[in-house]
Amino acid sequence: MAIQRVLHIVGKMDRAGAETMLMNLYRHMDHNQIQFDFITFTDEVGDYDAEIKALGGRIIPILASHSLTRMLKLKRFLKQHPDYQIVHAHMLLNNAFHLLAAKSAGVPHRISHSHSTSNGKTNIVKKIYEQWALITNRTLATKRISCGDYAANYLFGTTKEVWLLPNAVDIQKMMTVANQSRHYIDQEFGAKGFGDKGLKIIQAGRLNEVKNHQFSLEVAEQLKKRQIDFTLYIVGQGPLAARLKQQVKDKSLCSNVKFLGLRTDITELMASADYMIMPSLHEGFPVVLVESQTVGLTALVSDQVSPEVDLGLGLVQFLPIHSAKEWVDCLLKPKNIRPNEKEITEALNLYGFSAVTNAQKLTQMYLNMK
Repeated sequence: MAIQRVLHIVGKMDRAGAETMLMNLYRHMDHNQIQFDFITFTDEVGDYDAEIKALGGRIIPILASHSLTRMLKLKRFLKQHPDYQIVHAHMLLNNAFHLLAAKSAGVPHRISHSHSTSNGKTNIVKKIYEQWALITNRTLATKRISCGDYAANYLFGTTKEVWLLPNAVDIQKMMTVANQSRHYIDQEFGAKGFGDKGLKIIQAGRLNEVKNHQFSLEVAEQLKKRQIDFTLYIVGQGPLAARLKQQVKDKSLCSNVKFLGLRTDITELMASADYMIMPSLHEGFPVVLVESQTVGLTALVSDQVSPEVDLGLGLVQFLPIHSAKEWVDCLLKPKNIRPNEKEITEALNLYGFSAVTNAQKLTQMYLNMK
């Protein structure tokens, strides 16, 4: 039987939410049946590129500074490679351009996948573009997929005829790593003069406006004013890195806030932290919140994040992002008892977060498109 190759459209295969979700599924697929190839819009090496190639996938860069030029180049590529019968787009509103290219090139199966509940744009020109992109997505997609109801309603205006594919994780692998890593932060960073005492707080995500690190620094300031012994570990990279680091210096928080950059040990860090914080301005269904609940970590989350992220384990608390004091008060309260592995596994399976199961479902969906 010939291998079905699926062309995924992403910006770059870095350790971000949608990309991590894709890799969690890709690793568990039968690569004698399904292979993933990836269109990227950069010639920079992505975090997952080497692993993708090792699994038999291809990275195909399309370089252009404008969305219209990218669309024309993608159309040309698809016409030159008619073996790609399935295009699976993951770039929210920009999916509109990719679906147009695929439609124009005669690709019969065009998947638009929603990973967010907002585009975060407010000016009139961008609002007009948003409306065009939403209509185009809804018109040209032959299959609609979403990480949750809220993300589906944003991109497609409905949950009807939308396949909900939760952002799954490798449950057993994560639990095994977590059980071996309860003192990881102390062991990893203790010798460097931090990580060996006090409250350990982690924030994982790209350093951009949406993740609202500015608010996290307000929380850190409040903790310091109350003379709380703590360390905030900020994991990730992004365009605001330099500004945030300067703000940490200006606020005299250098001994309390540590920038760890990109990491491959997120599970270990979460397993040994006391809290995760996510004061995001908006989110879809963040993979990292599935991961945090898998390892039993309590997360304080912005009330702008979809309530779907709470899997009923008592590990997610929603808070407003207008009051750092409320967040500090919650960080200092006694935590709920951590659920046991059986309870966590049952919840993750109930809500459809098994990467193994979802990889099988996705494989069958692709095979049915032949």
